[in-house]
Amino acid sequence: MESTRVAILALLLLLVFGSSTAKVEEENPEFWRSQARRTLQSALDRKLNTNVAKNILFFLGDGMGITTYTAARILKGQLQNQTGEETVMTMDTFPNVGLAKTYSVDFQIADSAATATAYLCGVKTNLNTVGVSAAARNGVCKTQKGNEVTSILKWAKDAGKSVGIVTTTRVQHATPATSYAHSASRKWYSDADMPDSAKKEGCTDIASQLIKNTDIDVIIGGGRKYMTPKGTKDPEYPRDYSSRGKRKDGRNLINEWQSLKTGKVAHYVWNKTDFDAVDPETTDYLMALFEPGDLRFEAERDPSMDPSIVETTEKAIRILQKNPKGFFLLVEGGRIDQAHHAGRAFMALHETVAFDYAIAKGLELTEEHETLTVVMADHSHPFTFNGYPFRGQSILGKSPLWATDMLPYTTLMYGNGPGHKITNGKRPDIRNVNTKTKDYVQLSAVPTESATHSGEDVAVLARGPMAHLFQGVQEQNYVAHAMGYAACVGADLRHCQGQTAPPAVHTTFTDNKNGNGGVHGSAALLSSLLSVLVALTLLM
Repeated sequence: MESTRVAILALLLLLVFGSSTAKVEEENPEFWRSQARRTLQSALDRKLNTNVAKNILFFLGDGMGITTYTAARILKGQLQNQTGEETVMTMDTFPNVGLAKTYSVDFQIADSAATATAYLCGVKTNLNTVGVSAAARNGVCKTQKGNEVTSILKWAKDAGKSVGIVTTTRVQHATPATSYAHSASRKWYSDADMPDSAKKEGCTDIASQLIKNTDIDVIIGGGRKYMTPKGTKDPEYPRDYSSRGKRKDGRNLINEWQSLKTGKVAHYVWNKTDFDAVDPETTDYLMALFEPGDLRFEAERDPSMDPSIVETTEKAIRILQKNPKGFFLLVEGGRIDQAHHAGRAFMALHETVAFDYAIAKGLELTEEHETLTVVMADHSHPFTFNGYPFRGQSILGKSPLWATDMLPYTTLMYGNGPGHKITNGKRPDIRNVNTKTKDYVQLSAVPTESATHSGEDVAVLARGPMAHLFQGVQEQNYVAHAMGYAACVGADLRHCQGQTAPPAVHTTFTDNKNGNGGVHGSAALLSSLLSVLVALTLLM
């Protein structure tokens, strides 16, 4: 067949021209041998750090699966005029690496709420629920009561440490919300997002819990509109109705937060000028909300109005580290996930590169002997790295080999998402399309309005005190317990007491007071079916 001969010719050209791009030193076997010897010696010289962690820096790349991690590494190098594949990310320097299983109690592939409850609270739960056990049902307020679980942020605060959250999403979004809230629905950002039945049953919205549940020292992200009364004009976008306050209860949570800090130096800011003016040395509390909703993508951020994730991470650490008992800080690169949902690889990878620079800033500002730094993803996406691109070829470009339909395809694609385009049975011809722009949507195999998550394990990287605990393949909820053990916060204080023997634990499994704790019964089955239907409706 003609197409077969063309494919063989293309493969031969690929092999010839591809091999010619190798660096001269890489053709010498000694280059690789000496590199391996240095790496081996570094591993042999490594000593376990068994200190008690004074500080915990927890970096969460939302949606940062292994493919995203690898592709972002290449992009970071290419942005520095390198080929990219050999680039060393800050994350790559972490000596301890493990894998975490991401499934939720009710779904094979999880969302950011269920995963956050696992790695922050140490308990796996159901899809779309925040800070509650799996006995709670998605969107059912009455099942929330009595099934609340606390996070490592609260454990750290109870131990006398300062605590903070930094995110590139709204601060009421699933990941940051799990650190302080308990909600049968991740979507209950403000009271306007809640059904009347839930409010009558005593459930409260996530934004109101932000200022009530735990005394958080630093809160940085977006989400202004969930904090103010309905119709309140946004200070940055006064003419934009979608940016105006949403609360139906008339409460101004920003003002309430300020009144709660009487006698302390507490700053609320919404723009970079005021943010830069905040002196970490004299500041006790900081709430910085830079957008009505989520922050802008890094590639579209206005640096005169909004600080970068590197700048927000630095400000948070400088405020928190004044506490002699240490701190816990959650830093989320939250819009990696949102870019993937939109099928925009350019945005996802640039968000990941910015996230890596924030990790570097965190390491720069802390001491490894006393700070446990953990980096991980909550889940992945159906994001593929494929074809046979030449060494150094743009990660956002096209494979030099065409498909059997004699049309090119990009190196990065999605299994599903908004990029599915078939016209008259044919894929789009992208020969003359620039696939390296920020607005390009990668092709996908299956049409969905938003790309879904995927279910493979995610990487967990660690350095600092007790970082060696983060190895092997573990359930995702293990992460919270390992961090708590390292820092002597939460229920397991053996590390600071010099003990390693397991405490005696007697566990009994019974139905809870809501009747949802067992695995049998028609009521539980009906509730689970309803949970599936609601999840399919609400899941992003």
